[in-house]
Amino acid sequence: MLSTLHIRRSWLPSLSVSIAILIILRLSSFMIFAIEQPTKSNKIKSEKHLFILSGQSNMQGHRPDEAFTPTVKASLGNEHVIVVQDAMGGQPIQRWWKEWKSSDGKKPESTGDLYDRLMSKVRSKISGQKLASVSFIWMQGERDAKMSLGTVYESSLRGLYKQLSNDLDRKDINFVIGRLSDFDLKNSRYPHWTMIRKAQVKVAESSRKFSWINTDDLNDGVSRKGKKIENDLHYSAEGYKKLGKRFAKHALNLIKKSDSNKNTND
Repeated sequence: MLSTLHIRRSWLPSLSVSIAILIILRLSSFMIFAIEQPTKSNKIKSEKHLFILSGQSNMQGHRPDEAFTPTVKASLGNEHVIVVQDAMGGQPIQRWWKEWKSSDGKKPESTGDLYDRLMSKVRSKISGQKLASVSFIWMQGERDAKMSLGTVYESSLRGLYKQLSNDLDRKDINFVIGRLSDFDLKNSRYPHWTMIRKAQVKVAESSRKFSWINTDDLNDGVSRKGKKIENDLHYSAEGYKKLGKRFAKHALNLIKKSDSNKNTND
């Protein structure tokens, strides 16, 4: 009996060592798995927020570095923001939307060339990047109002958004529209001015991913050239800064709303 007890006791050290080794192996496997699997937090930190700014003269006059970019970076972090701007003054929306047609169904020989130029810049900036969000910032419509093309502006705006969504293969793009100012509310010089204002608001209020900003107070004061302006077609130096801040604020609000919806669905 003593001999048997002695044998059983002799097993204990080897058994303890075996259990310890097994525990270490299990812990090591867990640690390796944890290291290899990126956490949701780390994934979010590595992704970028893309802001695409386009339109005609008032977007061209807007300088993102004055207010827009600092505002979004302050909220999202310097390393997590990509801003792409491309604009040209005096251009109708047909130079962005490729399927544009007039009210009588006629299609110009060339459409979408400025969109292609914009997307060339976008693709070069986002190559190899993972995007947490995409926000499209649009300030345009003056030329269409002047050319009396307001009857097709709403469909053009929706078409442009869909075109961008398809090209980036995303259905969650935020859309912030700068509504035309109070420059010609009587439609005396730009016949479809108020029509396009209404179209912009209608589109912006048709989706939770869309928003619009008011620009009625941005076209008074002193221009960048030091000229006093009042109810002008273009904005004052201070007006452009306010424009950038408003665009940023609305875009950030849409991003927060989207994040909130994602967390609710998780």
